[in-house]
This record gives sequence, C-alpha cells and structure tokens, in this order.
Amino acid sequence: MKVLLINGSPRQKGNTSISLAEVSRTLEELGAETKTIWIGNKAIRGCIACDKCKTLGRCVFKDELYETILENLKSSDAFVIGSPVYYAGPNGSLCAILDRVFRSCSTLIEYKPAASVAVCRRGGASATFDRLNKYFTINNMPIVSSQYWNSVHGMSPGEAVHDTEGLQTMRVLGRNIIWLLESIQKSSVPRPHPEPRIRTNMI
Repeated sequence: MKVLLINGSPRQKGNTSISLAEVSRTLEELGAETKTIWIGNKAIRGCIACDKCKTLGRCVFKDELYETILENLKSSDAFVIGSPVYYAGPNGSLCAILDRVFRSCSTLIEYKPAASVAVCRRGGASATFDRLNKYFTINNMPIVSSQYWNSVHGMSPGEAVHDTEGLQTMRVLGRNIIWLLESIQKSSVPRPHPEPRIRTNMI
C-alpha cells in the first residue's frame, strides 16, 4: 500500500507538515509506504480551462510540481491533502495545482480513498476541509473520516505539537485509511459500472 500526501503550505516545516507527519507515521507503522510532496513557496500556474487535458490525458503544462504529483499518483493507493487556512479557505497556490491535477487525472484517482487536513490558528478549518473534500467528491473518491473533522490548530511554526486532540485525530485518520485500503484489497466486489457521462449546462 502506498499513500501520497501533499503538503500545501508554503512553510515546508510548519504546522501542516507536523500534522501530515503524524498521519504518515501512523501509516508507516501499519505497513504502508508514504510519500510527501511539498508544493513549495514559488508561484504555481493554475488551470486556464484550455481543455487540452481531455485529449492529452494530462495537463498541457509540464512544470516540475505537476509532473511529480502525476508520477506519484500512478502508483498511489490513497491520497491525503493538507493545507493551512488562508481567509477561511485553502492556500491559493495549493488550489491552483489541485485544479489542474483533478481536472486532468480523474482516471488515475477515481475510487482511491482520500482525505483532507486543515490547519488553522483558530477558525476557518471547516470551510477549508469542505473545499478540499470537493476535489474528491467530484471524482468518485471515498472520503476517509476520523474521530473529528481533520483539523489541527497552531499559528506559529511548531505550535501544532501542542494540539494533542488534533494530532490524535491525525493518527486515527491514518488507521482509518489503512482499514479502508485493506478492506478494498480483500473485497471481491467489483467497482460500480459507469454510466455514460451526462453534462448539462445551465443557461
């Protein structure tokens, strides 16, 4: 089992990193292989709605971050995205790359378990959590839950270590990811048969 984690914070070793590390550590203790990709702190190109991905099967832009995520998605069984809260929502740079990844890689990610993690000073975690989960629900991905919403609190780098409930929520999340992955692996039930896609534009 391989789980891909994305650190969507510009701070490589900040509170989002601490939160994802708690998930990753639990996953590895239970036998999973993990890979964490940091999105960095430089400008990230967003989607321009060119729709080239429909014919190419990938985004038309070939920046290093997209290529790294794409290659790791191919071999990953589950997916965890972590973000700090900015104005009651995820980091904009993270959303820029996620828009492209989820638009162009649906065949690589559908039916893979996924979870989001929101890290905040005080508020906005639920809205961030909700926004990130929408990437999963539009791509037939089972969302993995925990004992509480997947949020950890901390403002200054390192403060997340004091949120003992939040870190416990991360550990429970890791165990639940393993449980779901093992359940899927042991199941003989085939995936749902897909219907031809219907797209209705409201005008």
